[in-house]
Amino acid sequence: MAGEEEVQVVESCFVTPAVDTLRKALWLSALDLMLANRGYTPLVHFYRRCPGTETTDDFFSVTKLKTALGKALVGFYPMAGRLRVDADGRLEIDCNSKGMLFLVARSQLTIDDFSDLKPSPRLRRLFVPQMLSAEVCATQVTFFKCGGVALGTAVHHGTMDGISTFHFFQTWSTFSRDGDRAVVKLPYHDRTHLCARYPPAVHPDTLSLFCLKINLSQPLGAVVNEVFTLRKDQLSTLKRICGGSGVSTFSAVSAHLWQCMCLARQLPPNSTTRLAFAANIRRAMTPPFPDGYFGNAVINVSVADEARGIASGDLAYIAHRIKDTLGRVDDELVRSAVDYLELDQAKRDNSPAIGNLLATDMRVVSWLSMPLYDVDFSWGKPLAVLRAESNRGGFAHLVDSAHGDGSVHIVMCIDATILKEFKRLLYAKFESMVYSKF
Repeated sequence: MAGEEEVQVVESCFVTPAVDTLRKALWLSALDLMLANRGYTPLVHFYRRCPGTETTDDFFSVTKLKTALGKALVGFYPMAGRLRVDADGRLEIDCNSKGMLFLVARSQLTIDDFSDLKPSPRLRRLFVPQMLSAEVCATQVTFFKCGGVALGTAVHHGTMDGISTFHFFQTWSTFSRDGDRAVVKLPYHDRTHLCARYPPAVHPDTLSLFCLKINLSQPLGAVVNEVFTLRKDQLSTLKRICGGSGVSTFSAVSAHLWQCMCLARQLPPNSTTRLAFAANIRRAMTPPFPDGYFGNAVINVSVADEARGIASGDLAYIAHRIKDTLGRVDDELVRSAVDYLELDQAKRDNSPAIGNLLATDMRVVSWLSMPLYDVDFSWGKPLAVLRAESNRGGFAHLVDSAHGDGSVHIVMCIDATILKEFKRLLYAKFESMVYSKF
């Protein structure tokens, strides 16, 4: 069945800020521009109809959602603007209050038709606004036959990172839930904290740690999306093996994934393998960024080693390498990275990033501890929150469980040919680590 038949858009409009807002050009930092070629991040929140609303039309009232969105856009006014290129060819946000695209759709499908909750091209096609050109953000509310709802959103990555995105969702849902009693944290829009220095100065450590770009290649075969889960007790064991209380969940899980991936791929022992990940810089700067900083405040860093060292190495050592890299992200490294990016601006390829990671590389994106599920529009928290599509091989997203049970979901986009072996290694190797301790 075609997507047009499965979901039908019944309303399309632009929601503008509830009151007049600043109209100006918003300068984008080098960290914003570095991510602009990623295009739109497609997100979907799934909600089941909550008890007590079975016979009412109030569940996910479109009028209530629009009113709350208009209030949220007062503080988040850049999201009602448009992307444009300035006289020097640099991307910026025209804060013109034209509004955020808001679609309403209806479907004969049910939430249970998507019970596996995996990213897929179909998920994006059905529930996320398509064919955007200059909008900063757009959203679609889809009502299922079962009474549930999918809230799909497309957010341009060149304008904000995950922390800013979920700050917006929290604000919108708080206005919907609490109305005039809503207490929200306002965003901070001055991105000149990330201006380049004059003269620029690139610290020698920058180019060894800072991941200048993601190297992509054309896929040689099919990639598939799969979700793996590590329970709280498994995570505790893994962290203990990786060094104990001083090791974060992110470092321990990333070390384990990197090792399993190297083994599943059967990389040549002397080849160089690279693990890339993002570091949040908000608290790393001197002084720290103001609360609510709105934009991209992450830099991409990486760890590299010979494949033989990762495949057969001690997990504690690998986790320490990851932790050490994150610990080296400070004000000087970030400022050096910004200086380098500004100097490199004219040479950078800004075309859309297409393809898979190199067969030797892996990237882990952490949504751990983000308020993914604190998006209650007054009808309950979401059943699930996920990227609608993740079709770039070699990527893994770490997401806290919606059940609050301490488990972590690993959303992988992986070559189909190694999926079975990777899954075996992820769990069988884990079991062998458990038994080796007793």
